[in-house]
Amino acid sequence: MNIIVCVKHVPDTAEAEVTIDESGKDIKKDRLPFDINEWDNYALEEALLIKEKYGGKVTAITVGPKEAEETLRKCLAKGADEAVRLYDETFKGSDGYVTAKILHSFIKNLQYDLILTGVQAADDEYAQVGVTLAEMLGIQHVSMVKKVEILEGAVRVNRELEGGLEETVEVKLPAVLTIQTGINEPRYVSIAGIRRASKKEIKVVGLDQLGLRSDEVGEQASPTIINRLFMPEVEKKVEILAGSPGEVSTQLLNILKEKGVLSL
Repeated sequence: MNIIVCVKHVPDTAEAEVTIDESGKDIKKDRLPFDINEWDNYALEEALLIKEKYGGKVTAITVGPKEAEETLRKCLAKGADEAVRLYDETFKGSDGYVTAKILHSFIKNLQYDLILTGVQAADDEYAQVGVTLAEMLGIQHVSMVKKVEILEGAVRVNRELEGGLEETVEVKLPAVLTIQTGINEPRYVSIAGIRRASKKEIKVVGLDQLGLRSDEVGEQASPTIINRLFMPEVEKKVEILAGSPGEVSTQLLNILKEKGVLSL
């Protein structure tokens, strides 16, 4: 089974102090660590598990600059067979729709049974690329996937719904699945895997090779444009009441009266 996994190289902001850059449309990334997008990491692991059970090949593809090869090397170290980076300077500013268009221009010429993406990317949270890619390829898709079962010429999956519910869906192959976190336990990268990955070639494909024009990519071709990025204003504050239980009770009672909660 030939599986394509679309991955993204994203900044890790979990423990970082995020600040807005001079453009007002992005965050400052020069001092942030980067890694594979969390959702894509689960998608990669699911692809590797399927390959180990049924055989085949896993190809990791990303849209991004030279630095994104760090994530592709990680995919290779974990067990991906091939890695491809799609990039041109004109790709900058591409939204989810245009990113899907770039991926489609390359993937449409490949032989594949299954395409896996993460549900969303941690940096923009568009959750658009996987489903848009499926529409462009003219194949079925299932989003928010929590379980995958390979059948003869089809795939049966559980997808997450609201309220903790799941539904079971069966679709014919080829198909696109957007993978939710928690579907598996992503493996760690081994030293041997890192050594193997360092020797593998990462194919780089540019604008002309993809058959795209510069006016078809980037911000100018994107339906979604970021006008301004800002930190939300603090509208509420926390007041800590101090003193003995009796004093705190009195203070709380007075506050509730001032706010109109109590009319005593």
